[in-house]
Amino acid sequence: MLYMIYSTDVENSLEQRLKARPAHLARLQELQHQGRLHLAGPLPATDSNDPGGAGFTGSLVVAEFASLEDAREWAADDPYIAAGVYENSVVKPFKKVLPA
Repeated sequence: MLYMIYSTDVENSLEQRLKARPAHLARLQELQHQGRLHLAGPLPATDSNDPGGAGFTGSLVVAEFASLEDAREWAADDPYIAAGVYENSVVKPFKKVLPA
């Protein structure tokens, strides 16, 4: 089943984000390699694809997991959590409707 993982950054997270980004991306790339990643990306702090020093306010991931518990465990192991980037994460089942 698909699950969405919505994570919110702490204030002024950009420096920690940049340091932990390679490990964070490696985990996402592994999901992609397994054919389980449907969508992933950060939420810019400004109305721009490149927010510069304003950084990001969080991230969204939509991926397949065997269960809600598996999705929660995967989210809890994110390098951004260990690096202090994320303040919290919400994991919920997701039903894709469109595009078909």
